[in-house]
Amino acid sequence: MGWEEYEKNPYDPLTNPSGIIQMGLAENQLSFDLIESWLTNNPDPVRFKRDGESVFRELALFQDYHGYPAFKNALAQFMSEIRGNKVKFDPNKLVLTAGATSANETLMFCLAEPGEAFLLPTPYYPGFDRDLKWRTGVEIVPIHSSSSNGFRITEKELNEAHKRALKLKLKVKGVLITNPSNPLGTTMTETELDILINFAVAKDIHIISDEIYSGTVFDSPGFISLEEAILGRKSYHEIRKRVHIVYSLSKDLGLPGFRVGAIYSNDESVVSTATKMSSFGLVSSQTQYLLSAMLSDVEFTRSYIAENQRRLKERHDVLVSGLGRWGIECLKSNAGLFCWVDMRHLMSSKDFEGEMKLWKRFLYETGLNISPCSSCHCMEPGWFRVCFANMSIEALNLSIQRFGSLVESIQEGRKQYRRSIGGSVKKTLGKWI
Repeated sequence: MGWEEYEKNPYDPLTNPSGIIQMGLAENQLSFDLIESWLTNNPDPVRFKRDGESVFRELALFQDYHGYPAFKNALAQFMSEIRGNKVKFDPNKLVLTAGATSANETLMFCLAEPGEAFLLPTPYYPGFDRDLKWRTGVEIVPIHSSSSNGFRITEKELNEAHKRALKLKLKVKGVLITNPSNPLGTTMTETELDILINFAVAKDIHIISDEIYSGTVFDSPGFISLEEAILGRKSYHEIRKRVHIVYSLSKDLGLPGFRVGAIYSNDESVVSTATKMSSFGLVSSQTQYLLSAMLSDVEFTRSYIAENQRRLKERHDVLVSGLGRWGIECLKSNAGLFCWVDMRHLMSSKDFEGEMKLWKRFLYETGLNISPCSSCHCMEPGWFRVCFANMSIEALNLSIQRFGSLVESIQEGRKQYRRSIGGSVKKTLGKWI
């Protein structure tokens, strides 16, 4: 409903200043100028040239589903760079896919049969209901979490989710996490990762770590990749083949339209099968050629990562402080393109019906499309995901003003209600005196 209403009435500062502002889209539009500058200074890849000579025919005919070797090498290097070179990625263990959506679905096909299950911590990205289930027949069993501990994963809730799956007669094949989290905007702690790894070893299951936001970490604590977390463990050789990383360039570089994703796995059979399946969703040769040149420029990538993270933190802080002035708090976060915002105190009732009423007020009264926690399978009504990196700073400031106007409206409505109740009580008492 939110997307439909937005498309009918999109905000534009000049032509439609009262339109709906899209705060439900996790896109990174903050650093396009850095990429555009690189493209201007490096015209050959855009023109399909190498050292001034055309490579058009080579690219036009290239269709090896193993991927363009130079791009796989550059992508593996970039992934290591984002993780502070604490872990190295072997390009031979990378499988290229048409975005992370394709990567996650492919892993479901590789690791599970129809009717088997993966456990997912809540709240989770709403698109997983489509990506993981629709064509694979795989079931999702939620691992519930609570705001009381910042929505952290616990051993107790992991075991509870596993028990629920067994009661439903579902065979659990693995756990899928997003780290950094979408929608929380937090990185997983070393303790959480240890709990997950120990659980996977004990249950003899897989772990998929969707790390598409790994380059967006703008504050402490730092990011620990699952691939790094298993290093040095006694169970390393036992668990390494059951750890699978998903990555893409959609969030860190802000290139969702390029459709570049990847699977990284130490399991040769997974790599082999996924590579064959990737023929259904290849990354175009010209895209691979262009990005191989860009990602091979280490001076550029290091500068880009640092500046992009600085800009994300700046925008994050604008939203958090702006909402704070209106008495709205956010979960403490350090990554991602969004905040997990607590608006339980603004609901007319403390249930999902109250959440939907509030969401509709944001959409129709103030012109803001945000994501309610019910869409993320969260068990605590009143939390919302609010994106901040897909708009101009002027639009973000206007959005904060609109939040404030609704807060004032709700507060005024409550004052009027209390006055009306007080008046009714006085009239009733007057009849009895």
